[in-house]
Amino acid sequence: YSFLNIYNRNFMKAKKVLIFGGSGQIGRNLIRKLTKNNYIVTVVTRNIHQKSYIIKTQANAGYIDIVEANIFDEKKIRELFKKTDICINLIGILFEKKSGNTFKNIHSVFPSLLAKLCKEYNLKHFIHLSALGINEAVDSDYAKSKLEGESNVLKNFPLATILRPSVVYSVDDNFTTSFMTLLNRLPLFPLYYEGKTKFAPIHCSDLTDTIHYVISKNIYSKIIECVGPEIISFKGLLEKLLKLIGKKRVLIPFPLPLAEFSARLFEMLPNPLLTRDQLKLLKYDNISTSKYKSNSDIGIPSIRLFDEEVKKYCYMWREGGQFSTEKYKQDNLDNKTS
Repeated sequence: YSFLNIYNRNFMKAKKVLIFGGSGQIGRNLIRKLTKNNYIVTVVTRNIHQKSYIIKTQANAGYIDIVEANIFDEKKIRELFKKTDICINLIGILFEKKSGNTFKNIHSVFPSLLAKLCKEYNLKHFIHLSALGINEAVDSDYAKSKLEGESNVLKNFPLATILRPSVVYSVDDNFTTSFMTLLNRLPLFPLYYEGKTKFAPIHCSDLTDTIHYVISKNIYSKIIECVGPEIISFKGLLEKLLKLIGKKRVLIPFPLPLAEFSARLFEMLPNPLLTRDQLKLLKYDNISTSKYKSNSDIGIPSIRLFDEEVKKYCYMWREGGQFSTEKYKQDNLDNKTS
């Protein structure tokens, strides 16, 4: 009886968090982290039948609620703001579909709506996920929409915290997994801008640690650049992935006109590997600018190294999979070294 009383008191004191974009790699990781730390989470999804079976497994019963709604249905999502303390927006798109949502709608209009509702219902915090490198990428529609979204958020809810991550990776990502699939199948691989573009890849768990830290320490009114502990060029990333999956491939620098032509062809696919707008983004480094505080500056540095984390799941792209001889040799070598 006393245990139930303590449980009920803790449950009643728990802060309520409203998450948009909870079914992606960042959202699922964040839900697990927040609910383990006594936050009650409501997740908004477009299709409860497709997404709920994944989302509801991320937390114990009672700590998670799933709501189906169109994110632009202001009347319905307004009701959710009446019973929450913190709002987190993780929604973003990498390319526009002809009959789908645009960069402007998703990255600018929607965050503006959320910020207005946060202010109207006097929420304690609003966390908005943006992207690194958008200040420099002046010729990218993606970057311009992200910047406009940040401006709208801060104008409507000045206490918001905006996070700008570099490339986010994990076993559930569309970054390392896509590249390993392509490197596994193609004998040649193109290097855009000679592979010199720099990244500071951050593991999904390090990013969600930062989000949890921002909430728990009440960090307000800041743009925070979220970066991993290493700076790696695009060519360096590909070479690391090739080594991890035990493949040798020819990396060929692509002239810009050829790269643009290939991107135009890819855009015809339902989920293009590369678009012309993404090609423009690849011109610019995706590392800390030092114009804003980083996750390390606020006291939560990234600790996970790219090679060590990708090694945990790269066996899926090796010959022989988990039981490949290359993996066995590498594991033995690592054990001897340690």
